[in-house]
Amino acid sequence: MASDSSFDIVSKVDRQEADNALNQAAKEIHSRYDFKGTDASIEWSGEKIMMKAVSEDRVKAVLDVFQSKLVRRGISLKSLDAGEPYASGKEYRLEAAIKEGIDQENAKKISKLIREEGPKGVKAQIQGDELRVSSKKRDDLQAVIAMLKSQDLDVDLQFTNYR
Repeated sequence: MASDSSFDIVSKVDRQEADNALNQAAKEIHSRYDFKGTDASIEWSGEKIMMKAVSEDRVKAVLDVFQSKLVRRGISLKSLDAGEPYASGKEYRLEAAIKEGIDQENAKKISKLIREEGPKGVKAQIQGDELRVSSKKRDDLQAVIAMLKSQDLDVDLQFTNYR
């Protein structure tokens, strides 16, 4: 009897790539003409990313620059959780966080999707912040991956440990 084949569904961001994107954005903000005199900046603040500027429009422009650098580095914007700009003294600030892991709500939604729309005999188990999908047929697993890639989910998914 053939053993089950399986793969894991995870949502991870390469921290080094995110850091490189942030450094590139900071460099561009300091050298761009339209940011001159706005005291615009972007930096890590613990686990969050803090963006500062003198106006709400400028801080949104800083976010836009950072998003373009993330996309260039291959990080999905679904992994970025940006808040709303708020006033802090004379400047505007915007906090953003990099989301990692699949929360319970999304894990249940993905599991339900696999049960309802995926091939028969495919099982999905929630394991912490990831899902393990298993089946007797590898073709069924390929079909599940294709189906999940075609869905518009609010998490960035990667498929690992395919065996």
